Amino acid sequence: MLDRCSVRSPVKSPASPDEVSAHVARRLATRRSELGLSLSEVSQRCGVSLQQIHRYEIGSNIISAPMLWQLSRCLDVDIHYFFEGLGD
Repeated sequence: MLDRCSVRSPVKSPASPDEVSAHVARRLATRRSELGLSLSEVSQRCGVSLQQIHRYEIGSNIISAPMLWQLSRCLDVDIHYFFEGLGD
């Protein structure tokens, strides 16, 4: 008898994890720009270093779920904002 968890679906997701991370990074940079905030201002609002915000925006560091939630609060958007335009 097969365990349900061991059976993989043959359906490919619409976006790979790397594509999702890159999309979220672009949305972060876009929102910062929309608000006219500098990297420094965002880092101060969110309590992380300027370098870390920069790494998030260029996609060299993946944004964790708790940090994404914090960024959504600091940038005054619903967390869904970061995933808009990604697909179904």
